[in-house]
Amino acid sequence: MIYKNILAISIASILAVSGPALAKKKGGDRDHHDDDYEMMLPAAVGDADFRNPSPEKVELGKNLMFDKILSGNMNISCGTCHHSLTDTGDGLSLPVGEGGVGLGVTRNTGSGADAIHERVPRNAPPVFNLGAHAFTVLFHDGRVQVDPSFPSGCKTPAGADLPDNLENVLACQAMFPVTSAAEMAGQAGENPIADAAAAGNLAGPGGVWEQLAQRLQAIPEYVEMFKAAFPGDVMDASDITYAHAANAISAFEGVAWRADNSPFDRYLRGDEDAMSENAVEGMKLFYEGDGYGNSCAQCHSGPFQTDNSFHAIAMPQIGAGRGSNSPGKTGGHEDFGREQVTGDPADTLKFRTPTLRNVALTAPYGHSGAYNTLRAVVEHHIDTISALYNYDQSQAVLPSRDDLDALDFITMNDPDRVDFIAAHNELPPMAYSDEDVDRIIDFLNALTDPSSIDLRSDVPKRVPSGLPLVE
Repeated sequence: MIYKNILAISIASILAVSGPALAKKKGGDRDHHDDDYEMMLPAAVGDADFRNPSPEKVELGKNLMFDKILSGNMNISCGTCHHSLTDTGDGLSLPVGEGGVGLGVTRNTGSGADAIHERVPRNAPPVFNLGAHAFTVLFHDGRVQVDPSFPSGCKTPAGADLPDNLENVLACQAMFPVTSAAEMAGQAGENPIADAAAAGNLAGPGGVWEQLAQRLQAIPEYVEMFKAAFPGDVMDASDITYAHAANAISAFEGVAWRADNSPFDRYLRGDEDAMSENAVEGMKLFYEGDGYGNSCAQCHSGPFQTDNSFHAIAMPQIGAGRGSNSPGKTGGHEDFGREQVTGDPADTLKFRTPTLRNVALTAPYGHSGAYNTLRAVVEHHIDTISALYNYDQSQAVLPSRDDLDALDFITMNDPDRVDFIAAHNELPPMAYSDEDVDRIIDFLNALTDPSSIDLRSDVPKRVPSGLPLVE
């Protein structure tokens, strides 16, 4: 419990020095400096901030997004975990991927030969606004990021094997879920795509991406759609590659799930009545901070409330983990986040700052989906260490199965592992009152684009493969 003791001393020292002032400040008696506050606001975004693919490419991507033809066992689509009916996520703390049954919070872990082998180890992040140029880093650990030194334009786990005709970082990202056994490929021995993935053959002859392209090439309706979406590039079936499919999926996601007409957006464009007084007050607290140099906007900055960087904020770890081990531990039941990509111990337990657009729609929150309400995750940020040690496990949204349940809280039930998370925290306590939290949440709700509330029209009625859309 060394880490916990050190942190307790550190926090006690902070409070001993600033306690009286904090007690006086808490309660909302602040003098806001409007000129300073206005300078902190981002510029309004518009069409120039987003990619503009052709309607044909968007339509192709819409079909591919929801077509199970792209999974090894043809039983799951990209849209299963990023569905229009679940606000581009799945509503679960940790996804139930390949082999699961149902959609969203009703999805279960399957049974018999089709039972899932594991939960996907990280929360399915929402896809809103990822067609904007501002997003240069994707996945919770940033393992896909813009890097012009690579032929594909992206630095990814595939290195130089990634095709060079990918159009943007979102397309680069779309290359990878189909290669994951837990997400879409299936387990070795179940199908040839799973076998290729297990062997690490992504780009070679008979690799995952070649096999998927061959499936698409064999469907006449898809061939015509690819020709329309990529004129001059796809002339016949043999020209289709999985990179074309990834480009189309990114086009659909970027256009269909653009969300830049929230009350906050309209306020930035000059409509001072777009937000309620409470939301405006929350916006000031969000950007100006707590009066002691701490603000939400230090990390949630820029036009989409993300700095595209990585921070350790003592987020609770649930699930079976992602292969990391804190000192003296085995089993790989922890998740060191960015450190697993860079190998740098300074990145241990750091995760990408998520965008806050449409955040009111996209629970659960955190890299492991630890918090099921917006208030709970905001309160975690205000006092990370206290929130970590007092984490309420009932907030996790996880379909039950005995063998998986035994691993869900293996980290949070181990005091040493929790101490290790706490020791890496870099977010100091904030002096926001309960009333301040109310106002900040009012502002976060004002980041919701009304057009994102009903996304039913984004789901096709059928897909060219003929496979069922029903999960």
